[in-house]
Amino acid sequence: MNKLMTVNDVAEYLSKPCSWVYGNWKRELIPFRKVGQSLRCRRNDLEKWLDEQS
Repeated sequence: MNKLMTVNDVAEYLSKPCSWVYGNWKRELIPFRKVGQSLRCRRNDLEKWLDEQS
């Protein structure tokens, strides 16, 4: 099962503070989706996004 990652999960995965993730998710095009009031990301989408970064 592909568990959705929270902002905290993504921050830990990227070794960045949560404040960086929140502050940059739109500008950096981190593949979050809104689920209610929360941001969630699929691990596969995050890995694909990382591969696309130069």
